[in-house]
Amino acid sequence: MSTETTASVSTHILDTSVGRPAASVVVSLSARGGGREPWVVLGRSATDADGRCKDLPALPEGTTHVRLDFETEAYFHTHTHTHTQKQAEAQQDAPAPRDSGAFFPEVAITFAVTPGEHFHVPLLLNPFGYSVYRGS
Repeated sequence: MSTETTASVSTHILDTSVGRPAASVVVSLSARGGGREPWVVLGRSATDADGRCKDLPALPEGTTHVRLDFETEAYFHTHTHTHTQKQAEAQQDAPAPRDSGAFFPEVAITFAVTPGEHFHVPLLLNPFGYSVYRGS
C-alpha cells in the first residue's frame, strides 16, 4: 500500500522461451535512501504459479532506489533440462541436455522510485536473455 511518503513495488516473471509464467523463482527486494547509502534487504519471496510475487514487503519511508534480485539458475536448471529433453525426443540428432540452462544465473534490476507511486517491474526471461520494463 502506498502513501504520500512511500512507494510500493510488485513484479512478475514470464518465461518467453515457453510463453508461460516462471514459477518458484526466488526474488529478493532491497532498498536504499540514496545513491551512496548501503542496500538493505527488506525481504524475500518466490513467484507463484502465475509468476507473481504477491507478498513483497513495503518500502520504508525515504526510499529512493530499489533492487530486485531474481535467482534464475535453479529455475533454468529444472526447466531447460525438461524442455531440452523433450526436444531431444522429438529430434533424434539433438544435442544432450546441458547441466545448467542458466547463462544468467541471477538477474539484478535497480531502479529509482518516487514516493506515493506504485512500481510494477515485470521480467521477461529466456535462457539467453532478459528484458524489463515499468508496467502498470
